[in-house]
Amino acid sequence: MSPDAWLALTVVLAVFPLMAFTRLGPDMVLLGAVVVLLTLGVIDADQALGGFSNSGLFTVAFMYVLVTAIRQTGGIDVIIRVVLGRPSTERGALARLLLPVAGMSGFLNNTPVVATYIPAVISWSRRLGMPSHRFLMPLSFASILGGTVTLFGTSTNLVVHGMLTSRYPELSMGLFDIAWVGVPVAVVGLIYLWWLAPRLLPARRGLAQAFENPREFTIEMEVDPKGPLIDKSVEEAGLRHLQELFLVEIEREGNIVSVVGPGEKLKGGDRLVFAGTSAAAVELQQIRGLIPSRQGESSLSKDFKERRLVEAVVSDQCQFVGQRIRDGHFRTLYGAAVLAVCRNGERVAGNLGQIRLQPADVLLLEARPPFIERHRQSRDFLLISQVNGAARPVHEKAWLAWAILVGVVALASVGVMSMLNAAMLGAALVVISGCCSIGAAKRGLDTQVLLTIAASFGLGAALESSGAAAYLAGGALGLADGNPLLLLIGTYLLVALLTELVTNNAAAVITFPIVMASAESLGVNPMPFVVAVMFAASASFLTPIGYQTNLMVYGPGGYRFGDFLRVGGLLNLLVAAVALLLIPLIWPFTA
Repeated sequence: MSPDAWLALTVVLAVFPLMAFTRLGPDMVLLGAVVVLLTLGVIDADQALGGFSNSGLFTVAFMYVLVTAIRQTGGIDVIIRVVLGRPSTERGALARLLLPVAGMSGFLNNTPVVATYIPAVISWSRRLGMPSHRFLMPLSFASILGGTVTLFGTSTNLVVHGMLTSRYPELSMGLFDIAWVGVPVAVVGLIYLWWLAPRLLPARRGLAQAFENPREFTIEMEVDPKGPLIDKSVEEAGLRHLQELFLVEIEREGNIVSVVGPGEKLKGGDRLVFAGTSAAAVELQQIRGLIPSRQGESSLSKDFKERRLVEAVVSDQCQFVGQRIRDGHFRTLYGAAVLAVCRNGERVAGNLGQIRLQPADVLLLEARPPFIERHRQSRDFLLISQVNGAARPVHEKAWLAWAILVGVVALASVGVMSMLNAAMLGAALVVISGCCSIGAAKRGLDTQVLLTIAASFGLGAALESSGAAAYLAGGALGLADGNPLLLLIGTYLLVALLTELVTNNAAAVITFPIVMASAESLGVNPMPFVVAVMFAASASFLTPIGYQTNLMVYGPGGYRFGDFLRVGGLLNLLVAAVALLLIPLIWPFTA
């Protein structure tokens, strides 16, 4: 290999452990790698920025706007309310959950679908008297399976299709072409989730049990009307820097003071709510002027318009991962107080301020109402959902948002417009019609995914132009012994493995030029390998870290890492078997 090829290969190989084992975002890792390659002269500026002009990238961006419109108008909530119902058996409940989720995920980005479903499923399972962990992992897996049915189903499908049309303009695919494989894969996978997965899922405690009794993690005291604390500030009263407790709110004359500041003045009869352990109550009892609360109902059980109780799932990109809550000044940065932390289905006991946060931890937060909209798109949280005080979504325009999406699908599927044109038109219509504000459209764009995709193209270009892709393709052909079926199986296994370690988009984009070079060297039709990359990049069931929706349900479901191996391992094998059996039949190796 040439020196440039060695440099390209070294940088690409360094990317994978950095994304898999560090807290650096995949977009930052990949952009950094592109900068290194550009600086070393392996690629030029046009190649480095080529991903930003790819049609697949822009189609993904416009589809995010369409999904935001449906979510803003409550379009997903309408379907949830209609289809979930009150089934009498667990299998009946799974059927009502899995089919609509898979159907919607064929046309919508599955992350917002799962994010909308999670709080609804937790509440629904509570009403049915069934544990939520029986539904949350199947929810994530069903959304992934549904995404394999159409090119709109996942951003990976759109991006791989964009690369295909750039390299082979004559080989463009229709919106439903991959359904020949996607529908059988989804059907087999959904049957497995409905029939066998419940037998493999062990009993776990979820959020409903971990956070159900506020008195386990809060202590309530009152300010003695005749005591010495009257008209003193929180700091002057010695309540600001307690060792094992946080003052999170004050209930005063039927109203609430949330996320209490140090200068807040205390009044007689104020009901003070502290987060911490019952053992720490001794510290409060030693403060003159505080008496135990005489009210029976917990303050957290009441609804106040000035306060929201929120459950937030910590992202692996959260700046607080590895830090103690007190040291990180969580309340100062977010304007929210941590009431409790749930990990692996169990509430983390001990001194709340000393807890070091981990990815997928679920935080019960006390916050003001603007917190949800302000941090819904934050990289620090995978999911934010209200526990109480939730406003009902406005559904007047839900039908219009769905109609626009159906129109986009129709225009793209019959060939009247390209997928990019149809998605662009749909995004414009939802904004013009008021289904989605411009601000919401901007917030709905997942910039991390978009930057990851764009930067991945730079790495792919480096492998291609330096000759590294051709060298690796030669090695792959040697291992496959010139057999296209073995090469197809190897392609699937490689992409599926990389997807579990890094993002699905990065795995697909970086391996694409290697796989295409291998197919060209073998002199066979590249289409089966393109489709194999699409399916393998989506087949992420083995770990909670391989796919964002898996990480989203990991904390709320109270799962352990091994639960994904137990349930997802067999599902991975089933999906691979069906896909690898059908792909060569639909797209033969000899074009």
